[in-house]
Amino acid sequence: MNESRSDKWLALFLLLCSLFIVPWMIGFAGWYDAQPYRDILFYTPFQQLYFIGPVVFFYVQSLLNPSFRFGRKEWLHLLPGILYLLWNSIVVITDKIIVKRYYLMDGWADPDFDTWYQATGLLSMLFYLAISLRYYLLYKKMIVQIVSYADNILFRWVRNFLIAFLLMLVLRICSSLFAKFIPALNNYMQDWWFYFGFALIFYYIAINGYASSIEIKVPYKLNLLGYKPVLLLQPAMENSPVTEEAEILEMDNAPSSDSANRELIDNWKPKIISLLQQEKIYEDAGLTLTQMARRLKTNPSLLSKIINQGFGQNFNDCINQYRIEAVKEKLKNGEQQRQTLLGIAYDCGFNSKATFNRAFKKVTGSNPKDWLNKQ
Repeated sequence: MNESRSDKWLALFLLLCSLFIVPWMIGFAGWYDAQPYRDILFYTPFQQLYFIGPVVFFYVQSLLNPSFRFGRKEWLHLLPGILYLLWNSIVVITDKIIVKRYYLMDGWADPDFDTWYQATGLLSMLFYLAISLRYYLLYKKMIVQIVSYADNILFRWVRNFLIAFLLMLVLRICSSLFAKFIPALNNYMQDWWFYFGFALIFYYIAINGYASSIEIKVPYKLNLLGYKPVLLLQPAMENSPVTEEAEILEMDNAPSSDSANRELIDNWKPKIISLLQQEKIYEDAGLTLTQMARRLKTNPSLLSKIINQGFGQNFNDCINQYRIEAVKEKLKNGEQQRQTLLGIAYDCGFNSKATFNRAFKKVTGSNPKDWLNKQ
C-alpha cells in the first residue's frame, strides 16, 4: 500500500532527526568530558546531513505517486551520505585498530560540527527541499486536470510538511549566523533555543505525518525540468502492478486563436456535453480524465485541452460544476424533503462534505443552506 511505503520513509526521516539531536543531548550529559564516551561521540557520525534531504524527497514522492519505486537511480541520491559513512569507517579503523591513537581524528573537535560538513549538508537539504516543493506544485497543477475529486487528494499535509522542514532549516541558518556574528553564542550550550524549536517541529511532523494518510490511485511520471509532458501510467487491472502503458497529458492548455484549434473544440465540445448531460458520468465519484477519454474514444491530452479551452475550466472544476447543477436541480424539485443534503451531494458524485461545500460556494457564491433558503 502507498501509505505503508510512505510511513517507512517518514520513520527514516524521524530517525535521522533523532540522531541529529543526539550529540547536543548527550553532550549535556557529560559525554564530551569523559572517555570512552568522548570517542563514541567523535567517531560516530550521528548527524547524517546528506541523507536527510533525499529521504524528504522520497517521502514526498511516496505520498503523492503510487508508481514511485526506490530503484537504481534513487541510490545515486544517497551516494554522498554513503561516501561520508565510508570515510567515517576508514577513520575508525585507522585510529582505533591500526594506529591505536588519534591520527585521522584530531581528538579535539566533533567532526559532525565541522564547518564544511554543516555547510554542504545544509545546501543538500535546501536543494532537496526545493525539488520536493517543485514536485508538489507540479502535482497540484496536474491533479486538477486528471481527476474529478482533486480536493480530496491535493494533500495539504505535504505542503505543511515542507513548510515545517523549511522552518527546521531556517532555525539552523539563524543559529549559524548568531554564532558567527555574536561570539558569546558560539558554543553548543547557547544553542538550546535551536534544539528546542527543532524538537517542537519534530513532534509536529511525527504526530501529523502518521495521522495524514491518503490513498492516491493515479500513477504517473512527472518531468521536474518542465511542465509537460506527464505520463499517466495505467495498471493492467485494478490492484495490479503499474505497467508502462502510458498516456501522455500535456499540461500546457493555454487558449489558442488558431482556426483549426477552434474547429476541433467546436467538434468535441457537444460530444462532451452530451456524455455529461445524458449519461451523467459525473455521478461516478472516482471519475478520471482517462476514463472519460476512453468513453469518447480519444486521448487524455486532447480531452484536457478541449475542456480547458472550450469550457474555460480544468477537468476537476468542469465535472464539479455539472455535479452542482445536478444538486441544484434536485433541491428545486424538493429532494431535500426525502433525504439529507449530503445524501443528495453523494448521489450527484461528490465523495465528501468538505469538497461539496467548497465546490458549491465556488459555483454559486454561497453555501448550500444559504442558497436553499434564498430559493
